Amino acid sequence: MIIEARAPTRIDLAGGTLDLYPIYLVEDDAWTINAAIDIPVRVRLERTRRGFTIVSRDLRRQLQADSAEVLPLGGPLDLACRALRFAGPEAGGVMMTLTSSAPPGSGLGASSALLVAMLAGLDRLTRRRRALVDLIGAAWRIEAQSLRTVAGRQDHLAAAHGGVNAMRFGLDGDYVEPLLRATSHRHAFQERLVLVYTGRPHSSGLTNWGVVRAYLDGVPATVNRMRGIAQVARGMHRAVQTMDLDGVGVLLAEEWSFRRGLAAGVSTPAIERVLAVARRYGGIAGKACGAGGGGCVLIFTRAGAKRAVEAAVRNAGFQVLPLRIATRGLQVRAVL
Repeated sequence: MIIEARAPTRIDLAGGTLDLYPIYLVEDDAWTINAAIDIPVRVRLERTRRGFTIVSRDLRRQLQADSAEVLPLGGPLDLACRALRFAGPEAGGVMMTLTSSAPPGSGLGASSALLVAMLAGLDRLTRRRRALVDLIGAAWRIEAQSLRTVAGRQDHLAAAHGGVNAMRFGLDGDYVEPLLRATSHRHAFQERLVLVYTGRPHSSGLTNWGVVRAYLDGVPATVNRMRGIAQVARGMHRAVQTMDLDGVGVLLAEEWSFRRGLAAGVSTPAIERVLAVARRYGGIAGKACGAGGGGCVLIFTRAGAKRAVEAAVRNAGFQVLPLRIATRGLQVRAVL
């Protein structure tokens, strides 16, 4: 039997870091707004006679083990090993092939999307029938275990659901509100967005832990910035909901002004260079994707300026990534 699973990555518009436990339980009415994008990850699972093999095409790495229990932890394939240990079949073997369209350390939530796709594919392979909410919860916990620090929740939900969403995390679970359901609205929205890879990977774990610790310790600067981000996210929810696109640009700039001061290294010279070039050619606002420190930059442009901004940042030596909103989330199918 061969199973294939596919999931989108995401761009975050506002409210990132508010999806970290326990911040979302402390901040009142905390929202995170993001959009799934068609820069997908893919997982292929094939039954074998014995043993477990993991192949990562983009990382150009492979490992093998006689059983799931002895798959090594740590290293670049740690998430895949943990997924197989958690959900691997009790008998027989599996060959798992992983492919990500996102650049390494992009800040687009690719590792979280891969984990959701792995768990869903393994569920189909082993004929388990866990609910999607349970798979998402397992992915979040496995990722925190792998990072050995706090992990956010928004990436797994974007991968699972697709589309543009407002998300809220609380005592009664995760709430996902779809936005921009009309095709014309999604097209108009993405025509104002440019996605740029700086060429430098990021790592979110240490940044997130520093922010959570400072927030819980009551450091005034961190608490004030997080509350500013929460206020911006509520405004972004309304602006996207009502298609106030100019308002989206203003709020994106405000979000970045709060976020870049959360921790040292959130912004980098490469990020600032991308934003400066974009502003000269029609970029209204921009922000680092995810926790920052490298990876991708999201730019919001004036109406009609998307192509000029793309050309300018490309000429400055940066990679422009295709940005299309993914209307479908997680997809799993049996090939044979």
